[in-house]
Amino acid sequence: MGPDGFIGHDERDRAADLRIIATIGGLRCSKKHNPMSLRLLALLALVSPLGAADAPVTLLAQPDKEIVSDALTKDVQAAEWKIAKGKWERTAEGIRVEEVPADMHGAAGRVPVKLQDFVAAFEFRLDGAKSISLSINDAKEHVARVMITPTSLRVQKDDHDHDGPEKSIIFLNQAQAFAAGTWHRVVLEMVGDTMVATIDGKISGFGSDDLFKAEKANPGFTCAGQSATFRNFVIWSAKAEPKASWSEARGKIAEAMKAAPTAAKGKGAAKGKGKAAAAK
Repeated sequence: MGPDGFIGHDERDRAADLRIIATIGGLRCSKKHNPMSLRLLALLALVSPLGAADAPVTLLAQPDKEIVSDALTKDVQAAEWKIAKGKWERTAEGIRVEEVPADMHGAAGRVPVKLQDFVAAFEFRLDGAKSISLSINDAKEHVARVMITPTSLRVQKDDHDHDGPEKSIIFLNQAQAFAAGTWHRVVLEMVGDTMVATIDGKISGFGSDDLFKAEKANPGFTCAGQSATFRNFVIWSAKAEPKASWSEARGKIAEAMKAAPTAAKGKGAAKGKGKAAAAK
């Protein structure tokens, strides 16, 4: 299903393949060489989501009710979006987003909805953009995001007070290539004090912070440069309790995160806190 690099529901239908190759946090393994990594792959592939039939496979959250659904293509019923910056154009492939230089700010658009525990999924394609993100706010400030550049994947808690003492905390900053013109899928889960993001069903990163316990709001996309395309944006509420399998998955993801190749850090990161928080 989908183009190269996308691993979704159809991937599970190919479980009978003679050779299983998994990429988890940058670790490649075969069935006979790395049983631990294959057990983590099994957690991703075999645990059935709860709730809507098309809810994604999850590691932490138990999806409950669909609350936002927007294919982001033209000629379909759209969610309510508040566009703050940039150029946004719905096409047959998805919504094309690009930064407008005169704005002096990256493109940004959000859906005005309140969230507590939730699962969000979408697909993206880089078409020359410097970076894109799925950004989560609360009523006043930034809370967390999943950021993708052509060479990296970042999972982080955002700076919540700007000029105050608080800083962003990077949980995962993995060197990973995302070729222009290739579709990828992101699943973000937030339950209690924990967030976990998975891309293409292969790479996961997580972290915890008390800030995540508060009510969230206004999820949306950002784009720096020109341009990126998004499609199939869906959010489900989630049950307050994590999945029973989360404890096992957490340990295995933490191992993969420690072994993953690290990308160059951006500004605003709290040194040494990201991996420590994720590995607890």
